[in-house]
Amino acid sequence: MSSPMADRLRADMVAAMKAREKEKLSVLRMLIAAIKDAAIEKRDELDDEEVTRLLMSYAKKREESRQEAQKLGREDLVAKEGFELEVVRGYLPTPLSDHELQALVDEVVTETGASSIKDMGRVMKLLQERAAGRADGSRISAVVKSRLAG
Repeated sequence: MSSPMADRLRADMVAAMKAREKEKLSVLRMLIAAIKDAAIEKRDELDDEEVTRLLMSYAKKREESRQEAQKLGREDLVAKEGFELEVVRGYLPTPLSDHELQALVDEVVTETGASSIKDMGRVMKLLQERAAGRADGSRISAVVKSRLAG
């Protein structure tokens, strides 16, 4: 792991070991293992952008698991998933606010000359590059659809 974000995760894992923070250590070990697995699959080191995407995916899974546990009334799992989610979010870039996302969508729509829903693919591609790690794809898609539809 040679990306600065992966190095930060490793350093934080060592700090968690020294501080005897079992729960945080467990989450960090899972994240580092996921990064190593992805690097093996890619047959190359991951850069920060790829690590960020991996962490976003992990955070999304934790959020879905937390919501499912809430539906089932499993407060113990809700707390566990919530803790993991907060640890992962600590490594992700600050999410775009609704206003910032709307402004970014307006900028890209103007830049690409998009005028209908048919242009959504071009707009989404550019937006996902610019909002990398700061907005979920489904959230971006919803804003783009509303902008291009009306």
